[in-house]
Amino acid sequence: MTAASRGADPSGGGKPLLTTAAIGASCLAFVVIGALQALYGPAIPALRAEYGISPAVAGLSLSAHFVGALLGVLLHHLLRGRLNNRVLLGGSYVLMAIGTAVFVSAPGWALALTGTFVIGLGFGGIDYGLNRLFAIGFGHRSTAMLNLLNGHFGIGAIAGPALIGRLGADSYPEIFLSAGVISLLILATLGGVAAREPDPAPAEAAAPGGARVLPIIAGFIGIYVLHVAIETGVGGWEPTHLEAVGYGAATAATATSAYWAAMTVGRFVAAPISLRLPAPTILLVCCSGMAGFLLLATVPALAPYAYLGVGLMIAPIFPTCLPWLNRAVPGVAAAGAYVIAASMIGGVAFPPLLGAVIETMEVRTVPLLLFLLAVGCGALSLWLRRNAPDPGAAPAAPRDPAGKESAAAR
Repeated sequence: MTAASRGADPSGGGKPLLTTAAIGASCLAFVVIGALQALYGPAIPALRAEYGISPAVAGLSLSAHFVGALLGVLLHHLLRGRLNNRVLLGGSYVLMAIGTAVFVSAPGWALALTGTFVIGLGFGGIDYGLNRLFAIGFGHRSTAMLNLLNGHFGIGAIAGPALIGRLGADSYPEIFLSAGVISLLILATLGGVAAREPDPAPAEAAAPGGARVLPIIAGFIGIYVLHVAIETGVGGWEPTHLEAVGYGAATAATATSAYWAAMTVGRFVAAPISLRLPAPTILLVCCSGMAGFLLLATVPALAPYAYLGVGLMIAPIFPTCLPWLNRAVPGVAAAGAYVIAASMIGGVAFPPLLGAVIETMEVRTVPLLLFLLAVGCGALSLWLRRNAPDPGAAPAAPRDPAGKESAAAR
C-alpha cells in the first residue's frame, strides 16, 4: 500500500496521518456511529413501554443525540489547538461508551436522555475528527477515501435497524452496549493516528481570489444545509407521499429502505469516480440529478424509482465537498467544523419546517418542495464552480500523441 493510500502527510513528508490499521478502525467507527444514529427510532416502542412516555417524548432521544453531536463537533474543533488527535478521538470513543451505558441502565427518562446527549457528544467528535483527517490526509485521493468512510456509516445505518427488527425492540440495550464496547476496543488502534497533522504548505495557504474566503465558506454551508434538508426530507416524507399517491404501506416502507441503501451504494460507487472527475463536476452532476429525479417523483408510477435515484445523487455530496472546501480555503481551520455543524443543524431543523409547510399544502407537493431546494443547491454548485476552483483536483491521465491513455497512467 502506498503512502498516499495510507493517509500520507499531504505536505510531502511521507509520514502517514493514519496507518492501515487506523483506517480500518475508522471505517468500523463509522459503522458504529451509523448504527447508533439509526437505532433510536426502532427502539421507541421499547422506550415507551419501559418509561411510560408518549411517542413525541420518546422521539426526544434523537433530538438530545443531535444536540450533543453538534456540541461535540464544536468542542472537538475548539480543543484541537490544546489536545492532539489521539486524545480527542480517544475521548470521543470513551464518551460514546459511557453514554450507551447510561442510556440503557437509566432508571428514569431524564437520565436516559442525558445518556443520549453524551452519546451525541462522542458521536460529533468522531464524525468531525475522522472526516477532517480523511479530508486532508490522502491528497487527491481524499474524496475517494471520504466516500468509502461515509459509505461505512450507511452500512451501520442499515444494520442497526435490521438487528432491532431481527432481535426485537426489547433487545435495544444489548445492541447499544455492544456499540459502546466496540468503541472502547477501537481505542487500541489510536497509536496509528498521527498526533498532529502538518500545517498547510505556504503556497497552499493563500486565500482564493484575495478576499473571497467568507463567501466561499458560506456557499459550502448552503450546499450542506440544503442537501441534508433534501436527504432528511425524502427519508421522512417518502412513505407518506407514496401512500398518498396510491401505494401500500409495505411498498412505501420498502421503497424508503431502498432509498437509504442507495445512499450507501452511491458512496462506494463514487469513490473510484472521484479519482477521475474533479469535485466541482461531481457536485454539479449530483445537484442536477437530485433536481431531475425529484421532478420524476411527481409522477406516481415513477415515484419509488425516482426516490432511489435521489439517494444515489445525494450520496457523494458530503464526502466530495469536504476535501474541496479544505483545499479552497486551507488557511481557515474552522471551515470543516462550520459545514459539518451546519449539516447537523439542517438535519434537525428542516424536517419540522418542511412538515409545517406541508400542513398548509398537500403532501403530494413534497417532491416539488424538495425540487426547489435542489435547484438552490444547483445554483450554489455553479457559483462555487466559478469562484472556488478546486486546486487539488486529480490531473487528467497523460495521453500519447495518438490520443491514447499512456501505460504509465494506467
